[in-house]
Amino acid sequence: MESRWKMRVIAITIGTVMALSIVYSAHLRRRRRKQKRSRSSCYLQADQTKPQQAFKRVLADNSYSPFKHLKLNESGEENALNSHPYEAEISALLENPQLEFSFLNGSTDSKMSEEYTWIETESQLKELLGVLSKERVFAVDTEQHSLRSFLGFTSLIQISTQKEDYLVDSIALHDSMGVLRTVFADPSICKVFHGADNDVLWLQRDFHIYVVNLFDTAKACEVLSKPQKSLAYLLETYCGVYTNKLLQREDWRQRPLSKEMVQYARMDAHYLLYIANCLIAELQQQDTEISCPDDKFNFVLEASRRSNMICLQLYTKEVEAFPGESAASSLSSRHLNSQGGVSSISCKTQFQDLVRRLCAWRDLMARVHDESLRYVLSDQAIVTLADRAPMTSAEIFSTITQADLSVELSFNSFLLSPSPVVCSHLNDVCSLLQDKIGNFNDLFPMILQKCLGPGGSCPFSVLNYALLVNCNLKVTVASKQNGERSSKQAARKSSRDLFVQKFSCKSPVYHNCRIYANDGRLLCYCDRRKLEWYLLRDLAKLVDENPPAIMLLFEPKGRPEDEDNDFYIQSKKNICVGCGEGNHYLRYRIIPSCYRIHFPEHLKSHRSHDIVLLCVDCHEVAHAAAERYKKQVAAEFGIPLFVSKVVDSKQAQVLSGSSESATNLEEAGVSPLQLRTAAMALLRHGPRMPSKRREELKQIVMSYYGGREITEVDLEMALLVGMSPHERRRLEKKKGLSFKQSILPNVEQENNIGCMETSSIVDASELSALDGSHNTEVKACCRKEDRETDADVGDSSICADSGIDGEISSTKGNANSDEYGVSDTKGVNVVNSEDNCESRSPSDGTVDLYHTKHDETARHKHNSKLSLLGHGPHGKQVVDHLQKEYGDDGIRQFCQRWRQVFVEAVHPRFLPAGWDVMHRI
Repeated sequence: MESRWKMRVIAITIGTVMALSIVYSAHLRRRRRKQKRSRSSCYLQADQTKPQQAFKRVLADNSYSPFKHLKLNESGEENALNSHPYEAEISALLENPQLEFSFLNGSTDSKMSEEYTWIETESQLKELLGVLSKERVFAVDTEQHSLRSFLGFTSLIQISTQKEDYLVDSIALHDSMGVLRTVFADPSICKVFHGADNDVLWLQRDFHIYVVNLFDTAKACEVLSKPQKSLAYLLETYCGVYTNKLLQREDWRQRPLSKEMVQYARMDAHYLLYIANCLIAELQQQDTEISCPDDKFNFVLEASRRSNMICLQLYTKEVEAFPGESAASSLSSRHLNSQGGVSSISCKTQFQDLVRRLCAWRDLMARVHDESLRYVLSDQAIVTLADRAPMTSAEIFSTITQADLSVELSFNSFLLSPSPVVCSHLNDVCSLLQDKIGNFNDLFPMILQKCLGPGGSCPFSVLNYALLVNCNLKVTVASKQNGERSSKQAARKSSRDLFVQKFSCKSPVYHNCRIYANDGRLLCYCDRRKLEWYLLRDLAKLVDENPPAIMLLFEPKGRPEDEDNDFYIQSKKNICVGCGEGNHYLRYRIIPSCYRIHFPEHLKSHRSHDIVLLCVDCHEVAHAAAERYKKQVAAEFGIPLFVSKVVDSKQAQVLSGSSESATNLEEAGVSPLQLRTAAMALLRHGPRMPSKRREELKQIVMSYYGGREITEVDLEMALLVGMSPHERRRLEKKKGLSFKQSILPNVEQENNIGCMETSSIVDASELSALDGSHNTEVKACCRKEDRETDADVGDSSICADSGIDGEISSTKGNANSDEYGVSDTKGVNVVNSEDNCESRSPSDGTVDLYHTKHDETARHKHNSKLSLLGHGPHGKQVVDHLQKEYGDDGIRQFCQRWRQVFVEAVHPRFLPAGWDVMHRI
């Protein structure tokens, strides 16, 4: 008995110890989780499920700046914010509406087949544009996603003609949807919607698509006094079709769409034409039966008028005096009224203050993370937190969870509670509730500093970057304790991060696919498209699948080893050749475009050797070295980088003469960037700046004008040097200056005189002199031009650089018009369409850069592309001098010098095998 009792005691003791150890372990785990959570980065760092992160451009960002509507035409005049770009066309339809809708023939069928067309590529979108432009009417519907986005975005567009249904993937085609602008704005084509009030605004917000000539079946129901005007009612009444409207709340971002979602999406547009036909017949019948000679009311015209009134709506972004102010006011009043008042004024004040803080925090966090307000923190959670004011993290978690469970809303059933935003930034919520922030006005800069400032926890995107750049509320500079950077360094870091995200290569440059001759010898590496080109034309056979390799079925003219070009038969890695960075990289031209663009055709066809991959940091180092060396080249050849402008009372003449010393070269002209910066500083702060600094800036501007005294008009003109017409108009609007009246007529032709070199990134140290918004515009403009000129440079150009020449003939078709310029015949040789990417002829829609005459004393005809390439006549004069004095060998040695400059500046450790400074082009 005693032994049994002892065993029981021992068992109880062991159980107690185990229970205590489990409790203690759980406590430690919770503690570690809290510590980890407090140190963890934003949840978006690991969340790659948001498709809008891949958008390269958004028209409506999450900042507080107003939405900018599309210009009506290319005349350069922007519409006022409250003016519709197509107001004239829509007003004409309102004044003279169509008397009958004869475009809807009686054969319109209500049945829906199983076939439809999914549009997900730009080429398919252009084909759709061709189809729609030939129609007199088509039906449209859209699907929107708003839960995981602050402003929401269009996820799908359904378009139906009388013959076919189209589902347009507006996520995959987000940056290309502007292709459809013309057909939607065509007043001769009627667009049929149902309940178009939101659709019209969403199309404006996301794609600058404006609807002109609209027939809304919901407005027709209003005119006919239908008992209901929902689409479900119309589908059931006229088509005998029942639809599940719960599918409207599905996540339309998912790809591929489920069969049920596809069916639902097609129904919304497919039956609209048939329903519109029925409603128009009823409207015409009402006009016949009810109207009398003295009755001016016309049912058809009224339905048309009400429909087109919707088109005049303009999308606007809501602007508040302070973030979340209206939501806070509404929540406070509703709660206090439902409670019948509170016990004291102090409690009421404390509650309202906490609600205001939480609403402001929610609004800002939703903008930063591009999430909806309800996804970040529900209204009920805000009220409950402000009412109970929990102090610890555990209490905050519990309070939010209980508040969300008490709300009986179907759309909340699948939301995480608390949300990932709250979990990632729990310390901020604690600080808000514990009143540790102090001045309420410090809330905005505090949040931006922690999220998007130096060392911020949240990633940048095109949606939230403008919060730092364009908002009126400025971010305060944090103290420099603990190694924090200055605001200029923070702006540079944020600009760099956005630049990397937006302009770095989004896919591998080198595919390392192989092409073999028919005797098994390796000819070159190339990309997949070139392989597919040969395979589709039965000019080669597939010999390996991973990585793909083909063997040609004809004899090529040359072999790479025959011309000592082993570089072109080496595989290449998609990393920075300088430091080995593999997460991002950009193409860099070792030989600047301002020179290479003027090389003879036979010397610039082999170019992939001198285009390498660099990360942003190495890119900047290489660019700085290139800019320094350009000055040395200018001094060596006596050809100035920039030219000066001498103005007298009669004419303005551009001089690009030579000088005999480096000093004279510097006096010959100034960088357009330096000139514009000096002019802007003098216009803004001239009278208030120290006299010594003011004199330095005046000397910069005076050197451009040949040393003469300058006026305020001269300063305004200097702001426009090197700018495109579009950039000048933007500056006019931004600064409110009347340039059109003060600028000489030939200022447009001066754009090609001197501009920033776009073969690499603009030096960030130079850009810091400008305001943040202009920095971004300059970088984006330069990189866009660089990307256009370097389109698809990679393995596809390596094939041509292998030294394998070809004689192009045509038997099966016109090979010259083909994408790669290779004919379908034996004896065809391996060539590459991108050999002469820089020398496209005007027939393909680009500007011919090689036949432009450069007269040193005559004024140049404006050439936008040449303007962007920079340094005007300098590059051409250098190349002409080399070719005249030394011939092709002089240009080859010139290229070798540039390669040496690159090697000494970057010290590349990861160059492809076979790369050589002495490479012979």
